[in-house]
Amino acid sequence: MKRVIVKSVYDAFEYVMDHYYPYGLEELASRSDTYAVVSIQDSHTGGFGIRFEKSLFCKDVLTLYFDDIEDEVEGAVLFNENMARSIIDFINRNRSVDTLLLHCYGGLSRSKAAGAFAVWMLGGNNEEYSKNASYNQRVYTTLLKVYLNEYTGKQAS
Repeated sequence: MKRVIVKSVYDAFEYVMDHYYPYGLEELASRSDTYAVVSIQDSHTGGFGIRFEKSLFCKDVLTLYFDDIEDEVEGAVLFNENMARSIIDFINRNRSVDTLLLHCYGGLSRSKAAGAFAVWMLGGNNEEYSKNASYNQRVYTTLLKVYLNEYTGKQAS
């Protein structure tokens, strides 16, 4: 993986559409990097009405439904360890793509936390993810805890 990018749902759609081409004319696509998408959608609305699919350039898609909360809220879905495992396994399975694209509604909280974790997991510097605004701490700490406890044998507190 050469890069991890975090976007809003609108900007993620635009990124994907930059890979569009008419049938048989792949050379007309504006972008030709391979990518995998982690699509984080709201549970309370049943998603955003956009579903990403595998294609010539899109090699894999993981769609998760959880809300931008850090503590239990009645009627909302809280990020959990099973979701964290799904993201970690997805990153591991897609290390050969050029780009990991993560999105949520605004690209500022849930996907930013998952992006910061992905950069760290892949050995990069994730300091830029904590500049200007904070990300969803539950998402980041759950990913970190699951990764350290279950994938490295180290214990996270």
